[in-house]
Amino acid sequence: MKPSRKLIVVDDLKDWSPEWTGYDVVSAEEFFVNDAYTTSGYKIINLCRHRHSLSTGYFISLLAEARRHRVMASARTLHNLSSRRIYAEEIDELDSLIQKSLARITQPTFTLSVYFGLNLAERHARLAQQLFSLFPCPLFRVEFARHRERGWEMKSLKPLGLSEVPVNHLDKVREAVDGFLSKRWSSGRSRGSSGFGFDLAILHDPHEKHPPSDKKALRSFVRAGRDVGINVELITRTEYPRLLEFDALFIRETTSMTGHTYRFAEKAQREGMAVIDDPDSIRRCCNKVFLHELLRKNRIRTPRTAILYAKNIDQVAAALGFPLVVKIPDSAFSLGVFKVDDRRELQRTAHRLLRSSDLLLAQEFLPTEFDWRVGILNGEPLFVCRYYMTGEHWQIYNHGKEGRFEEGGFDAIALGDAPPEVMQCALAAAALIGKGLYGVDLKQRGEDIYVIEVNDNPNIETGVEDSFLNGDLYRRIMHEFLRRIERNKAPAQKEGG
Repeated sequence: MKPSRKLIVVDDLKDWSPEWTGYDVVSAEEFFVNDAYTTSGYKIINLCRHRHSLSTGYFISLLAEARRHRVMASARTLHNLSSRRIYAEEIDELDSLIQKSLARITQPTFTLSVYFGLNLAERHARLAQQLFSLFPCPLFRVEFARHRERGWEMKSLKPLGLSEVPVNHLDKVREAVDGFLSKRWSSGRSRGSSGFGFDLAILHDPHEKHPPSDKKALRSFVRAGRDVGINVELITRTEYPRLLEFDALFIRETTSMTGHTYRFAEKAQREGMAVIDDPDSIRRCCNKVFLHELLRKNRIRTPRTAILYAKNIDQVAAALGFPLVVKIPDSAFSLGVFKVDDRRELQRTAHRLLRSSDLLLAQEFLPTEFDWRVGILNGEPLFVCRYYMTGEHWQIYNHGKEGRFEEGGFDAIALGDAPPEVMQCALAAAALIGKGLYGVDLKQRGEDIYVIEVNDNPNIETGVEDSFLNGDLYRRIMHEFLRRIERNKAPAQKEGG
């Protein structure tokens, strides 16, 4: 029997009313482990709880996207709804509608529930629909408070799992689900702007201990930009209000989903700027669970890997054996990656890490003398390096106490001297992420090549990654920005005659 291509995912099947028939519904755990749901083409309605940035609901959307399903809400939407700094900018555009819709309410606070763009009260229908257009999330709740001078203001906007919906609202949810599934699937809006000039901002942190580009490399980017006709300026996080003065953004500090780098990238893309790293690349590369599923789905060889959660620790131990590596999904710079040697250590490490993330990644341990790193820009190789392990340590970085760390050696090689199988595997992995600037980490054991991860925001440091191309490496990146800026501006210039 061919499965329905529309699938509803809930935290627990107990959340789903037995009276609601005619739908294909599965639990989150079933969606995680059942290979039947790895087939491309599903349309996923994610009704799981999303209480924090690494929630079950977020992982459902991440895995759905890795499996090439369409999903409501997208992982990007859920992440944006976890950051008031991001969604508050969007909701400001609805201020006049908010004041009009809530004008008759006399209480000092008000809660608006939005179910696929519907609300129980007809007088709030337009506001609910506009909010859903801005934030395409199945179920969410907006808290408003009335200010004496400014009128109604939003206090919070939170996604809801089905289990969090009041019982007396469930009929409206059923109506909303029916209505949504009967219409053409919508992913929300896009927005852009354009201007004139060739100005690029490089976002950096002059105080970062381990920046992706050292000061000399940053100066090389500035010179390379001028060589190709782009004015390049170094900016910091405090200059967020100036972002729209530029036509492009190049992020050269360590990215994360919870910090300001993602907010800069999101704003730049929303305003039609050329941006590296783009928010989708940050989101995809910053989560190792997503990367694992994406690589597995596309049959790219990785070390044997399993998704680890509270209920399957013993099964993972039996499947992978010891030693194994446990990873926090959003770890970076070798932090949040732990080698465990036995079942007791695995239990202790997993229970500690699961306090902040509903899922972890467990991976077989593959000791090697070095890791390959292939830099890729817009689908083309840029540089190749070998990074060696630190002394007797099992990683290229050995993080000690009080922030101290040791770093292994390296050697850079010409693109043509790298093993073809390493290059092919790296290019295939990067192509799954996008067309940005990536660093693909690989291990080689005999003839076997394993992709460890794909990094957005890869290191480009003086005397390391630029050893062979020298200034041409920086110019290649600036030429790519020039191409993207001109592409973005072409429609506006054409309209202007």
